[in-house]
Amino acid sequence: MGFTAACMHNGWRPWDGRSGMEFVRTMGLFRKRKKEQEPLCSAVIVAAGNSSRMGLDKVMAEVGGVPVIVRCIEAFQQAPSVAEVVVVTKEELVPEIARLCQEFALDKVAKVIRGGTTRTESARMGTLEADQNLPVIAIHDGARPFVTVQVIEAAVAQAALSGAAAPAVPVKDTIKTANNSVVEETLDRARLYAVQTPQVFDASLIRAALQKALDDGEELTDDCTAVERLGMRVVLTAGDERNIKLTTPMDLVLGESLAEEAAYQ
Repeated sequence: MGFTAACMHNGWRPWDGRSGMEFVRTMGLFRKRKKEQEPLCSAVIVAAGNSSRMGLDKVMAEVGGVPVIVRCIEAFQQAPSVAEVVVVTKEELVPEIARLCQEFALDKVAKVIRGGTTRTESARMGTLEADQNLPVIAIHDGARPFVTVQVIEAAVAQAALSGAAAPAVPVKDTIKTANNSVVEETLDRARLYAVQTPQVFDASLIRAALQKALDDGEELTDDCTAVERLGMRVVLTAGDERNIKLTTPMDLVLGESLAEEAAYQ
């Protein structure tokens, strides 16, 4: 079955938008919800990277005395829209992360599984392990320990309406493109956003989009790209400047400051 046929089989119909062929959900997800919201989202936390720029395993590093991966999970543990959490990590970390989930009483964690060789493969594996009855999947970077419940809830609510959403913050710096260190263009900062995670999608859409990216041999830097390349629009929601990604040792220093700030709130 081709991608278009698969989408239509799962309740998506073609829609001719400004960006070409798009798929609009026609059933289930857009029905009016009850006032008392039931959990509708499975959260997939991808924590299987090699941390090459950090020099140590960043998801197990402690900030404010708490492992990074635990801080990530705790936010989804507290989010009303999230029914379960699937953690995707390196094979050698599966037992330790499972132990931490027990130690910190993170009972929304349904599975801790081994990831793949690329981020896209790990994300795809996580979506396959998510509860098939939940209509929405949020994919979060395991190196973003300061995500808030507010950021999660806003993205999930928007994705439930539009099919794809991601938190973002406006870019502050002037951004230029260059070739061999020579500036080619200065981009309009008013139109630029730094996109964060969790990136949230209709479950059937993101599963199909990630699989197609893998089939096409695409190396993606985020999950929104998987659906964007199929013509699906992603709606940006309010991000948080504290929702940083821990990439370098300097980020851990900043993380300690953010953890201290949070402890006094």
